[in-house]
Amino acid sequence: MSLCLVYITTPTLEEAEIIGGNLVSRKIAACVNIIDGMKSIYNWEGKTEKGNEVVLIAKTKIVLVGELVESVKALHSYDCPAIVAIPIIDGSESFMNWIRNETR
Repeated sequence: MSLCLVYITTPTLEEAEIIGGNLVSRKIAACVNIIDGMKSIYNWEGKTEKGNEVVLIAKTKIVLVGELVESVKALHSYDCPAIVAIPIIDGSESFMNWIRNETR
C-alpha cells in the first residue's frame, strides 16, 4: 500500500493543532508533525505578501489523501489552503508499517 507525506500550512498554531488532532483521531493520518514559526512570502490577489505560518506534515496512505484534503478544507480558515501530497518512495520498513497500521 502506497504512502505519502502531506504538506499543509495554517495561519496559527491553534488551527494546526485542531486540524492535526482531527486527522489523527479519525485515523486519516498516523501522525502529524507541527512546525511553528515559518515565514512565508507569496503572491496573493496581485500583491506580494509576507506572514507567519505553521507547517503540518501528515503521514498517511495515498488512498486516504482525498478524505484528508476534504477534512483539512472543512476546518481551515484560508480560501486556498496549501495541501500537497508527496509520495514516499522508500524508507524504514518498520516506520512505513506503523503508518499503515495506524491509519484506516
